[in-house]
Amino acid sequence: MNNPHPNRSHAGEHTTAGPPPRVVTLLRHDLPASFVIFLISIPISLGIAVATGAPLIAGIVSAVVGGVVVGALSGAPLQVSGPATGLVVITAGLVAQYGWPATAAITLAAGLLQIALGLTGIGKLALSLSPAVVHGMLAGIGISIAAGQLVVVLGGSAASSVLANLGRLPAELGSTHIGSLVAGTVTVAAMLLWPRVPRSSLVPAPLVAVGAGTLVTVLLPLDLARVSLPGHPLDQIVLPEMPRGSVAGVVAAVVTVALVASVESLLSAVAVDKLHDGPRAKLDRELIAQGTGNAIAGALGGLPISGGIARSSTNVAAGARTRNSAVLHGIWIAVFVIALGSVLEHIPLAALAGVLLVVGVRLVSVARMRTLLRHREFVVYLATVLGVVVFGLLEGVVFGLAIALLRALVRLTHCSVRVDGDRVCVRGSLVFLGVGRLLRELRRIPSGREIVLELHVDYLDHASYEAINDWREGYERLGGRVEVDEVHDTWYDRAHQGKPGRRKTLPGPLPRWFAPWSHWQGGAVVALPAQRGESDPMLKGMHEFERRSAALVRPFLAELAAQGQRPQQLFITCADSRVVPNMITTSGPGDLFCLRNIGNLVPSYGSDDRSVGAAVEFAVESLGVTTIVVCGHSDCGAMKALVKGSATRGSHLHTWLRNAEPSLIRFHEPSAPGCADLPITDRLAVANVAQQLDNLLGYPSVREAIASGSVSLVGMYFDISQARVYLVNPDRNALEPVPAPAH
Repeated sequence: MNNPHPNRSHAGEHTTAGPPPRVVTLLRHDLPASFVIFLISIPISLGIAVATGAPLIAGIVSAVVGGVVVGALSGAPLQVSGPATGLVVITAGLVAQYGWPATAAITLAAGLLQIALGLTGIGKLALSLSPAVVHGMLAGIGISIAAGQLVVVLGGSAASSVLANLGRLPAELGSTHIGSLVAGTVTVAAMLLWPRVPRSSLVPAPLVAVGAGTLVTVLLPLDLARVSLPGHPLDQIVLPEMPRGSVAGVVAAVVTVALVASVESLLSAVAVDKLHDGPRAKLDRELIAQGTGNAIAGALGGLPISGGIARSSTNVAAGARTRNSAVLHGIWIAVFVIALGSVLEHIPLAALAGVLLVVGVRLVSVARMRTLLRHREFVVYLATVLGVVVFGLLEGVVFGLAIALLRALVRLTHCSVRVDGDRVCVRGSLVFLGVGRLLRELRRIPSGREIVLELHVDYLDHASYEAINDWREGYERLGGRVEVDEVHDTWYDRAHQGKPGRRKTLPGPLPRWFAPWSHWQGGAVVALPAQRGESDPMLKGMHEFERRSAALVRPFLAELAAQGQRPQQLFITCADSRVVPNMITTSGPGDLFCLRNIGNLVPSYGSDDRSVGAAVEFAVESLGVTTIVVCGHSDCGAMKALVKGSATRGSHLHTWLRNAEPSLIRFHEPSAPGCADLPITDRLAVANVAQQLDNLLGYPSVREAIASGSVSLVGMYFDISQARVYLVNPDRNALEPVPAPAH
């Protein structure tokens, strides 16, 4: 007996399984990645502490809490949190105004506020960001990182803005910081070349690159800046104290820190999701995790925490698979800073900068630019990039969102205006932005005509209504006539009655009556009676009708059920499954009284057939139809059987087709050559329609109704392959185009 679960052994069997997949992932991917981001986080955390005026240990505390606490609780497993780069200026201002202990207390309170925000479910709003904005943010951050770290590789100190770093490049290029340049160059080369080494994926490139950059500076007597850690770090911890000052000022500070840290973390989480194929971020959970981290960091005298794209993108690039890499990196920071700080102080800053330089450049994706160009979203992308580079992360995202919203407004309010003779077709949303273009087209129409203004609009505001109504009244004063034909909804009519619509018309469920079952049921075929069930396409079709179409047609059917049927036409056509009378006449329930048979035949009055005659008499005498239509079609099987004589003698089909013999005689009459360009069977189908019109005249009730002018006869022909309808001229057995209706 085969084991249905090949990865599981039967009870009692001895197996020699390897380590569990989680252990393999931890050892092969997360552990090496944790060392990489640990090395990157140390200088970032210390640099932020220096920039804000906080104790150096405050940056280390936040890095540890961001890794261990936030990493363990995070809703974005591959995001790495630490001291918030987006809050450097704000935190520096708070330190200057309230002092460091009070700033730590503000951080604690901000964390509690973040937890409350996360519990409300507000974090999901970040998913509404346009992909162009997210990728633009990534590219802008990548440029910012690359510009700053290039300065460090050249031996300088990175400034807080891209423009300032670009301004420093000429001076740094003219200097002779050989040690930093060598370390940075070796690191960048290792980052680029290591992935080409066979089986290199076992060790992440950033870890190899930092090792190579450090080794070369140890072997060679190079003078350059290295990682610097505080001596006796635990002695520098400062616990929080209540801020002194106005309550409003303190509350504003708490709200500002909470909102900026939250936005930065959520933006980073959404952006990191674009960099990997693993589980997607749970943003509300991430917001609660960030709040918990800030509350603990503030209580321990740490800086405000947020998710950081620089650390997180490095984490992804280093091959991390789970949250373990973020947690471990926090543990390494605590262990090495407290116990092994001297080891880290051998690492040159230029080596760490080289890793970040490559990571930053890779965030600028040329392939993504091409995709956004194809989708016409590059303007939003470019605006976000420039905003982030010139103004900062939050300002750049807001700028990109503003451009995206403006473009969406233009697209959503776009309308097309097409003038075709005396018919003007308007499609889309009619708002004030499109009034000018609409009026330009309408004013080009010569005066004195009968115009049909066909509106396929899902919204019409007051400005558009007034513009159309004013033009209509002016046009009619000059002798013209305007008919407003509303197809999609009655926006114009309701506005004319003083009851304008308030919300955009949502597209209704699309009925599927015009498409065969095979096109929307995955090629289904009719099941055998014994197999009928959910696989039966007819039952699926009935379910589809009840689900999508019944609600649309129910008001009409309810009215017809109450008033009874009053069809306008008797529609006689073939039983061919490809001919759908309601589709080719754009009619609905109650319009057509249909009679279908093989070959759309009307046997002569007085023949043995009673079924067709009964239907004709009922339609004329009881229902009072005003038109009788006989509709033939191309590729008719009955006409083929007539031409080939293929119907089996003595069969019901053979007996029925005798009623079509007058059509054969008519077809061969030289006085009515018919449509010479059609195949023989299709020409016979046209002649057959003409003959059935003559047969109808043999019915007394029909003849009397025609004489009184209450009924007219119409011949019709449907070309299946071209989906085109023609009228049949019975005098010539010929086809004529359907004339346009009079306005």
